[in-house]
Amino acid sequence: MEFNKHEKQLYTVVIGFLVLFPVLCASTFTASRATYYGTPDGYGTPSGACGFGEYGRTVNNGYVSAVSRALYKDGAGCGACYQVRCKNPHLCTYDGVNIVVTDYGEGDRTDFILSPRAFSKLALPKADKKLMSYGVVEVEYKRISCNYYPTHHINNSVITYKISEHSNYPYYLALTILHVSGKNDITAVELWQKETNQWKAMRRVYGAVWDMANPPRGPITLRFQATTNLGYTYWVYSTNAIPKLWKAGAAYQAKVKLIIAK
Repeated sequence: MEFNKHEKQLYTVVIGFLVLFPVLCASTFTASRATYYGTPDGYGTPSGACGFGEYGRTVNNGYVSAVSRALYKDGAGCGACYQVRCKNPHLCTYDGVNIVVTDYGEGDRTDFILSPRAFSKLALPKADKKLMSYGVVEVEYKRISCNYYPTHHINNSVITYKISEHSNYPYYLALTILHVSGKNDITAVELWQKETNQWKAMRRVYGAVWDMANPPRGPITLRFQATTNLGYTYWVYSTNAIPKLWKAGAAYQAKVKLIIAK
């Protein structure tokens, strides 16, 4: 089949639109509202619904947030990063604040309940007290790639997870997924069972915490089901993701082939 000149031009325009459309959608801000919760030092809370503990209080320098059910996603949204900016130009900066999701919370038609540090970061210099006096503000937000983790680099493609202190070698294994590169949510975790030659699903306990009783002996191979912010779901694999003699409290990093969208 051959195209004439006008058909070729139209074809090029349509293909270009199909390529660029997901990028344009991904960079669009969504209107919402934000408020903040109180803490003694302005940082986050160690008791957040994601199960991060003390890590969830200080990660990203305390610029953290509880989010609505729609963004929490039954725990799959834990660790996601968003740019949030206030829509009052007289009180707020243009860039706003980049936050990490560490908790679940519903406010007055809000999608974000920010830590005090994060809410103050929305404000222009010397306008933070005025902004906080409002209590709730109109904002807009968009999903962004996470770049807060100490070992993160723009070209890295990693999943960072910690063996929960509640784990009991070798009878009970619980993992907390701390960081995922790009704009990916982890929606399933499975372990390879060498004895039965099949994958066995871990259970999402709550938030970012996954567990399994009687895990496989020896080095453990994991696979993670990731879902991008545009809804594409795929699996990534990590051989020997957890060593044979694993210990509670240890953290590991799986170098995997995640889709890293800008």
